[in-house]
Amino acid sequence: MLAMDQIHRIRQLYYGQGLNNISEISRRTGLDWKTVSKYVDMTDFNEPDPMPAEQNFCPKLDPFKPLIDSWLAEDKKAPRKQRHTAKRVFKRLRKEADGFNCSYRLVAEYVKKKKLELNLKRKEGFIPLNHSPGEAQGDFGAADFYENSMRHSGKYFVLDFPYSNGGFLQLHYGENMECLLESMKAIFEHIGGVPTEIWFDNTRTIVTKIIRGGGREVTERFTRFQEHYGFRPVFCNPDAGNEKGGAETKVGYGRRNLMVPLPRFLSLAQYNKQLLMDCDADLEREHYRFKPETIEERFRADRKALLSLPEKPFDTAGYLKAHTNNWGKFTLDEGKYTYSASPGHADSDVWVKLTAEHVTVMSLDQEPIVTHRRLYGDEETESMEWLPYLKYIARKPRSLRNSGIYGMMPADMREYLDKCENSDRGRILKTLSELTERTGFDSALQTVGQAIAYQAMDPDSLKNLYRRLFADVPPLPPLKGQDGIPALDQMPSGLSDYDALLGRGCCP
Repeated sequence: MLAMDQIHRIRQLYYGQGLNNISEISRRTGLDWKTVSKYVDMTDFNEPDPMPAEQNFCPKLDPFKPLIDSWLAEDKKAPRKQRHTAKRVFKRLRKEADGFNCSYRLVAEYVKKKKLELNLKRKEGFIPLNHSPGEAQGDFGAADFYENSMRHSGKYFVLDFPYSNGGFLQLHYGENMECLLESMKAIFEHIGGVPTEIWFDNTRTIVTKIIRGGGREVTERFTRFQEHYGFRPVFCNPDAGNEKGGAETKVGYGRRNLMVPLPRFLSLAQYNKQLLMDCDADLEREHYRFKPETIEERFRADRKALLSLPEKPFDTAGYLKAHTNNWGKFTLDEGKYTYSASPGHADSDVWVKLTAEHVTVMSLDQEPIVTHRRLYGDEETESMEWLPYLKYIARKPRSLRNSGIYGMMPADMREYLDKCENSDRGRILKTLSELTERTGFDSALQTVGQAIAYQAMDPDSLKNLYRRLFADVPPLPPLKGQDGIPALDQMPSGLSDYDALLGRGCCP
């Protein structure tokens, strides 16, 4: 498969510049006409396999890859016209690297891959002239909200249609690539089509570099998404938010009218569905300029101009490989956020699937290990899922105190396990893992606190305390006496008394 910048170039010539001659595009790009035809007709731009099987790219080059990587990394600081080409890399290797005996083609393939990773490929931008039906503008705004009574400082994405003044919102915990792509995909599917072009500012979520002359280098994932849905991205000049004034205005309007008072809900996913319905209802108001025409009446022209949705939806999740430390943890976002995997995957590689709400950790065989709520905010934060750790140590209770897991446990849990009998410790750890699996680690920790208070140091007592705290079983009230039930006299204490009571003679 060609690199995304080459595919983008082919499709821009055909769709953006109206060059409908496949042979002419083939001549300009130097590619075979069959290849050009393939990518002109292509509709699915999902990665073939987000988590491909482990393979070593160009293994024959392994001894020389660190040297090539260092040259290309230095290129990021050099002017564009003074960067290494594949041919220059090949010549330097022949001259400077002892024992080099690889072909030029092998070097070219590796340099091409590495340049894509380092964002050293140049991409083009677009400068539209005006807004027509079907064109849109995208932007993020900030808003607080309550989910399950917990307050969050979040971000919401707005897709505004300047022609009709229609707009649609999606709320998230933060602003990243997953939030952007999930928002756009949800809105596209809700309105039943795709805008012909969308204006953006130069957010780092999309733009990796602004090129002199108006071009932009954008992330490969955004390029895939854009090509998959077929819209044309338009980027404002730096510090020129007024160029997409419709979206800027809609950000404020959405906050004042849809998020005052602060939204309160149980599930963000359900609220986002309701938010789209609220945006539909908002289309019924009069247009601020074309009264008495409503926004909905003008939005019909926007709908008519929309591009069709692709047959196959786009996978908006991000995938990456992370390496865990000796405690089975890894970091994301340049070390700001720490997530746990499991002790069984300590000091090893794991796959990580990123969505706007979750971080799912998987083995290299793509088997799920644990799922976290995704972390947001400016502070360094850690998300610890204890279930894999408790299950692991329950199988080896004798090694608890010598394991790194023991030191990671909260103080109350360490105190409780220290007081337990050695013979019970494995069963107690298994019980704690079961309680964690049912209602979370916090509930297991609260049960431990109660067990310490009552000096209950066996697994059955621990289970009973958990039921009292979390099983929602109401305590039975004391039985009340009922009228009509005779009071009982004192029962006889000897056999002769029983004989007298029964009216019989004494036993022989």
